[in-house]
Amino acid sequence: MFPGGRKRARESEKDCLRREIKEELPKLKLGRISLWKEVKARNKRSGRKMSDAIFIAKSAKGRLAIGDKKEIDRAAWQKPRGIRLTPTSRYIRDRLFPRKRRRS
Repeated sequence: MFPGGRKRARESEKDCLRREIKEELPKLKLGRISLWKEVKARNKRSGRKMSDAIFIAKSAKGRLAIGDKKEIDRAAWQKPRGIRLTPTSRYIRDRLFPRKRRRS
């Protein structure tokens, strides 16, 4: 699953992202971040509203040391295909890394 969190009162989306990364993966340092896409949809199975701001970091340095074991049980760099994802994470993966179409 991709990292996530909830925005606090009077906190910008970028500030929220940086705070969440610092809490969950304190040894990871992000370079310049920019908003890639905002996703507002309804989960087809549960009917629950989903609202996500998806950012791209120009760079990431450091280790994937876990800050709060209650939040994350493990962290690893993964290739975008072949991992089990939530519907929101699958949407993000498929937009960031579309499958290459083979020419006939």
